[in-house]
Amino acid sequence: MHETQINCFIGLDIGTSAVRCVVGMLEHDSPGKLSIIGHGSSKNSGMRKGTVVHVDDVADAIVQAVTEAERISGQQIRRATINVNGSHVQGFNSKGVIAISAANREITPEDRMRVEEAATVVSLPANREIIQFFAKNYSLDGQTNIKDPVGMQGIRLEVDAHIVTAATPNLRNLSQTLEKAQVATNNYTVSSLAAAEAVLSRQQKEAGTLVMDIGAGTTNLIVVEDGEIQHVAVIPVGGINLTNDLAIGLKTDLDVAERVKLEHATLIEGQNKAMADIRLGKQHYSFDTNEIAMITEARIEELLELVDKELNKIKRSRKLPGGVVITGGSAKLPGLSEFTREKLQLPARLGKIQNVGGLVDTVEGPAYCTVVGLMMLDMLLLPTVMLPTSGGLAQTFTIADRFLKRFKKG
Repeated sequence: MHETQINCFIGLDIGTSAVRCVVGMLEHDSPGKLSIIGHGSSKNSGMRKGTVVHVDDVADAIVQAVTEAERISGQQIRRATINVNGSHVQGFNSKGVIAISAANREITPEDRMRVEEAATVVSLPANREIIQFFAKNYSLDGQTNIKDPVGMQGIRLEVDAHIVTAATPNLRNLSQTLEKAQVATNNYTVSSLAAAEAVLSRQQKEAGTLVMDIGAGTTNLIVVEDGEIQHVAVIPVGGINLTNDLAIGLKTDLDVAERVKLEHATLIEGQNKAMADIRLGKQHYSFDTNEIAMITEARIEELLELVDKELNKIKRSRKLPGGVVITGGSAKLPGLSEFTREKLQLPARLGKIQNVGGLVDTVEGPAYCTVVGLMMLDMLLLPTVMLPTSGGLAQTFTIADRFLKRFKKG
């Protein structure tokens, strides 16, 4: 079992409507590149807006997805890197300051760890805990925007950091669910961070890019700029909200509204027929496509207004050269990229998985970006693996590695 976990890297995406598992291995002829060797998925009915509400149902969904991934990969899965989701996930900025006491005033890795630890000494409510820490940049004696101060000389070292917290009860429920499914946790991470690792190029990470991961129950946001995490947020709105809106607006059942959403909802003007026909079992339904388009546009516009509010918090509204990269199962809505471009006044496109080989064609599509990213992070956060020195987010992860392992629950 231990040998399997060293050779294989597993991502487990526990989503509101589905659980997905992906297994990868390092390619022998391409150091640092992962090859997908197995995957599995199952429906999940035990979560609401990214949080566990029925432990047994979620545990069963995890077992089904993991069992399928084991069958295809031929590997035993006992540990994985897991996503934490839900509106209880919150990020905030923090600063740490220390004095350098060494005789030669040279910054050591221990000094860097000390200043990062100082940034985590914050007052948190009793029901919240830190799940991730990201050092954005360092300052040394007034010199700012230093990426890595080790080896430099100075007296006063500071760090600007972004800290992500989650509600302790939600983490305990997730931990209980994983324990029941007999899957241990290597690391916890937010869904948007995993999606960013899977779809962003180094240029996008440096220029400033928003990853918008639209799932069934939540929309996960992450802003990456200068290769560092600038902002993390979770909005409790997703594809299920559009289904509910259609059910109310069209005065029909939820299963019919879901079919309408999947087959006829669109943000592209002038592409609909006059009526949308749905056949479910022996029943036949017909709806006005203009009404469907109006409901769809209203819901997505409201979501994008909430996204823009998050960008305003960090003064990045309409100011991200890398634009918006859209992932998640609800990203398949026709015309979403163009609609996002118009409403946010930023370049926008659907995310595409990068730098992964093997069975990648079987996990293509925006719905798999998060779980593939979780698999990649399962490798990047393992200290025994030699990482390619390509910079970007991987450098952020290796710097924060010890903090991630300290705060993980599993």
